[in-house]
Amino acid sequence: MAYQISDQAKDLLNDVHEFCEREVIEQAKDYDRSGEFPTEMYDKAKEMGLNILEVPTEYGGMEISGPDDEEGMSRVDIAALFEEMARADAGFATTISASGLGTKPVLIAGNDEQKSRVCDILCNGGFGAFALTEPGAGSDPAAGKTTAVKDGDDYIINGTKCFITNGGIADFYCVTAMTDKSKGTHHGMSIFLVEKGTPGLSTGKEEDKMGIRLSNTAEVIFEDVRVPKENLLGAEGEGFKIAMETLDQARAWMGVVSVGIAQRAMDEAIAYCKERQQFGRSVLKFQAMQFKIADMAIKIEAARQLNAYALTLMDQGKRYTKEAAMAKCFASDAAMEITTEAVQMFGGYGYCREYPVEKLMRDAKIFQIFEGTNEIQRIVTANNTIGRF
Repeated sequence: MAYQISDQAKDLLNDVHEFCEREVIEQAKDYDRSGEFPTEMYDKAKEMGLNILEVPTEYGGMEISGPDDEEGMSRVDIAALFEEMARADAGFATTISASGLGTKPVLIAGNDEQKSRVCDILCNGGFGAFALTEPGAGSDPAAGKTTAVKDGDDYIINGTKCFITNGGIADFYCVTAMTDKSKGTHHGMSIFLVEKGTPGLSTGKEEDKMGIRLSNTAEVIFEDVRVPKENLLGAEGEGFKIAMETLDQARAWMGVVSVGIAQRAMDEAIAYCKERQQFGRSVLKFQAMQFKIADMAIKIEAARQLNAYALTLMDQGKRYTKEAAMAKCFASDAAMEITTEAVQMFGGYGYCREYPVEKLMRDAKIFQIFEGTNEIQRIVTANNTIGRF
């Protein structure tokens, strides 16, 4: 892969590659069919520290630095590791990444005690989740009906969240809720930290998904869930701002996972077409197939560099809203196009579960949908390109 990464990241990348070859790729086939959550696989990943790649050093995680520092890992370094995990299985990479997503609101707006608390959970092998989406509020968070009502020194949360990645396995949730509807979404929404085991917190339906089946997706239900005011992240009314900053960061990481899927699809297509014989020669000898591979390679590298640029801007503390939206949109569109072409290149075999590319095609689709649909990404990109007029 054409990331420029540190020597430390290169060593880790080799370790991650070997782990995925040994513990993920083949095993994922069975879990994809059964829909069973691969607890043993994730336990082994935790032993390697893959679950704490985004935890800051001061809270027990990996040493992450800016791109100009001589030591430590940048976000681009971490991206190379996530892409390798996604190349093995997108659901596996999504589960690991979703814990980072659940932690981001705390790292963005939490105090030191809150940061220490959630990072300790992750370092001890727990999972996190970000609970924003509701049955009637997907692209439009203003339609959310979950509420948090102040009661003395506590807040009481009521509502239902859906399509929550890690929803059924999380040890903590960052939950958006309306604290003052009269102020509207931008100033009436807040975010709360809610830990597993809190009375009134439960999980509902677990989704039987088309793809990323090694990832848990479930409803999360709040029935008179009482949390102390100390669990409020930032100030009351800052929830929408924090949620949007969280999604800005998460979108680039979903672009990274998309590239991992696309890379695997191209690799599988090349390997298959080298061996497949038609008209007395390898299918890959035909220019039509070579052009397909060329288009795949161009899109993969373009997506990879869009991701790297957005992540570099994050490291530099610069604005990256547009760049993250562009990266996620382009990379996930490319992953869908490339996996579809890979199925085409396999012919009838590509449509059969015995071969790997049909799974890659199923896995790719969700990346055009979650963390903001690609229609939303185009709106974000347009608004940040055109400006006010």
